[in-house]
Amino acid sequence: MSEDILFAKEDPNADLAPAEDVVDTQKYLIFLSDGLRLGVVAESVVEIITNHAITYLPMLPDFIRGIINLRGQMIPIVDIRMRLGKPPVDSKLVIVLNIEGVQLGILVDSVDQMIDIVKADILPMPAHSTQLLVSGMCSLPDGSGTMMVLDFEQLMPHD
Repeated sequence: MSEDILFAKEDPNADLAPAEDVVDTQKYLIFLSDGLRLGVVAESVVEIITNHAITYLPMLPDFIRGIINLRGQMIPIVDIRMRLGKPPVDSKLVIVLNIEGVQLGILVDSVDQMIDIVKADILPMPAHSTQLLVSGMCSLPDGSGTMMVLDFEQLMPHD
């Protein structure tokens, strides 16, 4: 007796789960300033420092609080509260950012969290918006509120 036995060629990928759609995310450091949640791209964050002496420099806009000497490099410090037109508070928390090869410190109230945000969830600011320091905003995935994306290029005066 001869039986014909057919062997089906097995698909080597048959046991693998179906590929999920790849979601394009970006990591943000979220900080608070005057009750606002602002975010910066985590890749631009150099370090977070506290209690560093800020040296006042005359004849600069008020929101530039001065400079710090960080391991031999002079870094200008921008007070985000003052840049937003709010009164300053006595804060010593500085986030040092690298913006296109230039380091800049921003004085903030507190650091909130580091979180991955889906890029498609960040909505652009309305065209008629007068808020120049913010380039977009999104609801945070953990339901803790709304984050506004800080626009680096607008931090320093261009005059």
